[in-house]
Amino acid sequence: MKILVINPGSTSTKIAVFEDKNPIFEETIRHDKNELSRFNTVLDQLDYRKKAILDLLEKKNVSIKEFDAIIGRGGIVKPIEAGTYIVNDTLINDLKAYSKEQEHPSTLGGLIAYEIANSIGKHAFIADPVCVDEFEDIARISGLKEIKRKSLLHALNVRASMYKYAESAGKDVKDLNLIVAHLGGGISVVAIKKGRIVDVNNANEGGPFSPERAGSLPSIDVVNMSYSHKYSRNDLLRLFTKEGGVYSYLGTNNMKEVIERIKNGDQYAKEVFDAMCYQIAKEIGAMATVLKGQVEAIIITGGIAHNNEVIDEIERRVGFISKIVKYPGEFEMEALAFAALRVLKGEEKAKIYT
Repeated sequence: MKILVINPGSTSTKIAVFEDKNPIFEETIRHDKNELSRFNTVLDQLDYRKKAILDLLEKKNVSIKEFDAIIGRGGIVKPIEAGTYIVNDTLINDLKAYSKEQEHPSTLGGLIAYEIANSIGKHAFIADPVCVDEFEDIARISGLKEIKRKSLLHALNVRASMYKYAESAGKDVKDLNLIVAHLGGGISVVAIKKGRIVDVNNANEGGPFSPERAGSLPSIDVVNMSYSHKYSRNDLLRLFTKEGGVYSYLGTNNMKEVIERIKNGDQYAKEVFDAMCYQIAKEIGAMATVLKGQVEAIIITGGIAHNNEVIDEIERRVGFISKIVKYPGEFEMEALAFAALRVLKGEEKAKIYT
């Protein structure tokens, strides 16, 4: 089975070609910022990015007629169950509609996949977008009737890690209780119960602070900031989601730089680093209570998982809960390809977005 994977980012588009589970090639198309500035919205970039993909495939002497399926990174739509979805008219309409409210380049993944797949009479898919929601009802109650807890997470890499562990352990994902901590620019700490994501800190709004996100904050202080007349709404959103966390304290979101500063004797950097690890460990402990202590493994993944200092500090606090398994980095291209492959081979049924 030959699969084309499309993963648009803010200034680049990653593509990969897989034959079954074997990567044939993976390449990143860099987009000139001046070129992108010509477009008023992300959706306006669709034809431009599609042409760049087709031009690269032609350069590689790859015919689109060779593909059995095209899969794109899923954008923001309504909350949906995890899994692989056929791109249909309803999904296309919602990708476009939600993009008007909250633009993200990943929206283009499903749209470009559909246009290419449609031209060769094949299915287009998306899989495990950030809006995956499999919460149990109790997890939605926030403590204030007007506000519900929401599921927003690095679902694609979290589920890829789940499948990696299941394969290594020789088990079915439906039999697994896991805690997965995705550590990147944002942090998702996830409780997986029998293969379903039943709880997670909202990676934009709660849980531990990350290299650039503020995480959970004292609510009254947030209200006071909002009414201080010092900050606009956009200022606060930027502080909480892009310039919060480690960046707020140390002026960098690069954890390698932070660790180097610690090695050079920077005690303040050490205090901030320890606090981040402390909060991650505390969130892992909270997810252990969601699973009533029945945790087969704690998986740590994402870019920060390359730093052994982070892993060691977290393990000192949560090692008593369960064994620690490390999958450093992100596996988005592989995860998307394997999601399409499971459907093509009949191991998993494609879901219909309604």
